[in-house]
Amino acid sequence: GAEVDPEVAKDLARTCAINAIAAIRSVIGDLDRIEQVVKVVGFVSSAPDFTGQPGVINGASELFGEIFGDEGAHARSAVGVSELPRNAPVEVEVIAEIG
Repeated sequence: GAEVDPEVAKDLARTCAINAIAAIRSVIGDLDRIEQVVKVVGFVSSAPDFTGQPGVINGASELFGEIFGDEGAHARSAVGVSELPRNAPVEVEVIAEIG
């Protein structure tokens, strides 16, 4: 919403990506099995006049590139929403191809 600075929200999107990677690792074990990060969908709790959702979700996208290189390149959507569960400012969904 309006209470969170966009740079702070970008850092939170990065944290969401770290949590997503941890969740994937808990299921598959070795992260080397990730062949491609296929898609990232980011939801940003936004004030009515906020249009910087893509910049916020860059926090997650950039992390996937840093960790996985070319395999971290992905399709992406960044969506503004009026609110998220538990009043979270950012939520990230990840689809990855596992080999």
